[in-house]
Amino acid sequence: MTVSHARAFETKVNIVRPVLPPLEELQDSIEKIFASKMVTKGPYVAEFEREVAAHLGVRNAVALGSCTAGLMLTYKALGLTGEVIVPSFTFMATVSSIVWAGLTPVFVDVRATTTNLNPEVVERAITPRTSAIVAVHNFGNPAEVDALETIAKKHGLRLIFDAAHGFGALYRGVPIGRQGDASSFSLSPTKLLLAGEGGIVSTDNDELARLLRIGREYGMENYNTVFPGFNSRMPELNALIGLHSLRRLETAARNRTEYARRYNERLGRLPGVMVQSVDARDRCSYKDYSIVVDAAAFGITRDALADALTAENIDNRKYYAPAVHKHPPYAQYVQKDTQLPETDRLERDSLSLPIWSEMPLEVIDRICDCIERLAGR
Repeated sequence: MTVSHARAFETKVNIVRPVLPPLEELQDSIEKIFASKMVTKGPYVAEFEREVAAHLGVRNAVALGSCTAGLMLTYKALGLTGEVIVPSFTFMATVSSIVWAGLTPVFVDVRATTTNLNPEVVERAITPRTSAIVAVHNFGNPAEVDALETIAKKHGLRLIFDAAHGFGALYRGVPIGRQGDASSFSLSPTKLLLAGEGGIVSTDNDELARLLRIGREYGMENYNTVFPGFNSRMPELNALIGLHSLRRLETAARNRTEYARRYNERLGRLPGVMVQSVDARDRCSYKDYSIVVDAAAFGITRDALADALTAENIDNRKYYAPAVHKHPPYAQYVQKDTQLPETDRLERDSLSLPIWSEMPLEVIDRICDCIERLAGR
């Protein structure tokens, strides 16, 4: 589509813009780190773990090198075997960590309205070889926790949450991270709570937390290997950033809720646009703000809209296309009778728009103006 007018924005509107604490706020602590020569395994990591555990209301929060490492070590430490039920409409790390742990992913469908696992489909996929369910709080929208916990308990399965997008989200009024056997969070720059890079696993299982701490140290205890782990320690500087970011988390979450409300008011009334459904009892973190475009009703396809927005200097992402079950390393795990119609729909029609933790409402309104114009409204 050719743009024959001035672009909506003179400079690119990025899909994300990380909010970092002011350097002067960190200066004294940075100097202490340099003076101590303790750049890892020091007091700031320990403090960060304590504060996150207190914030989430769990007994243990284990800081790691990434959310992916958290998932990998959690699967190993829980001793999972056989099959693990997992969505395909997710970031690839949800599944790569399963395969890395020597497990077989079993792909099941999501609800297009919430983009999260459909518990009814999950229960139908359980076999004698199933050992766990891995659910995702997609885009920060809390999964159907109660239903999934009921299924897991009924069938004697582990329930792990890929909570990469989860900081700032609330399930029935309490923070994501208390549910299931464990939750693994991401602290990368696209998240509400960021540490530069890193991850953290929350759990009330003390033995799991102990094994995670061993696993991030190569699986080593007193220079003897307990199980094959790897180096996944969080540096002190990352933990320091995380500590200061945690103090801004509630503001970030409330801001994004307001920004999403503004988007929903404008875009939700357009024919052919479906906004993500969030249970009224929950709070989505809106790590991403995503819509689903019905080309027949909207007037143009998702791909055409994405190209047109790019031409207007509005960044966007097609999360997640292709869906993970179509990636070459994981297609071999797709069973002959696998049907993922809602995943296929989201892969084809879902589009993520810019959202930051500190975003002028004027920017959102101009993006919506542009989408309305492209739809001929």
